[in-house]
Amino acid sequence: MQEVKLQFGQSDYRMQEAFKTLRSNIEFCGGDVRIIAVTSCTPNEGKSSVAMEMAKSFAEAGNRTILLDADMRKSVLVGRYRTGAVKMGLTHCLIGRAKFSEVICSTNVQDLYVAFAGPVPPNPSELLGGGAFESILKNLKNLFDYVIIDTPPLGSVIDAAVVAKQCDGTVFVVESNAVSHKFAQRVKEQLDMTGCRILGVVLNKVDVNSKGYYGHYGKYYGKYYGRYGDEKK
Repeated sequence: MQEVKLQFGQSDYRMQEAFKTLRSNIEFCGGDVRIIAVTSCTPNEGKSSVAMEMAKSFAEAGNRTILLDADMRKSVLVGRYRTGAVKMGLTHCLIGRAKFSEVICSTNVQDLYVAFAGPVPPNPSELLGGGAFESILKNLKNLFDYVIIDTPPLGSVIDAAVVAKQCDGTVFVVESNAVSHKFAQRVKEQLDMTGCRILGVVLNKVDVNSKGYYGHYGKYYGKYYGRYGDEKK
């Protein structure tokens, strides 16, 4: 097993409470919801940061949790969290060059483990839809309380839908004032076709100082759910 030290940016009380609420809402979805995909419509909506913070929140609550980086086309997690050298990733495991035990990284957060994407393969969708990935998820469900999977934006490539078919639920991240309702609806319909349960939507990057449509109600809740720093994906 590899070891990495994750370096998180500063988070205030409101951000911590937002992810505690998100964690609680997922827990209320039922004990059978343990493998959870996280996706978005487009790049840069913050879904990778949401996936990492979700996993961290579950771990801090005493759940043995692993974050699986399945965004193999454009992973940002290694660089963003300044992990240092990571020799083995998910790609190595899916092509048979490493055992999954060699891919998993323990972290400096108790009960939080991460498996990074690894090198970009020529056929991500085929690898994620293959028997090797399905077998990995089955094994992880026996080893961990929660498996959080960061997937590519579904509005860009089909990988997230391929992964969602094998998950207990999906969290849909939408950037405020960045994605049209019609586009978000089309992406939701793609998720519906996979048969995977949509657990809910995280409205990200909300401008809490705006005096627009949401008024006082939106401003109040925006303080708790809207500000996740300046994450780009």
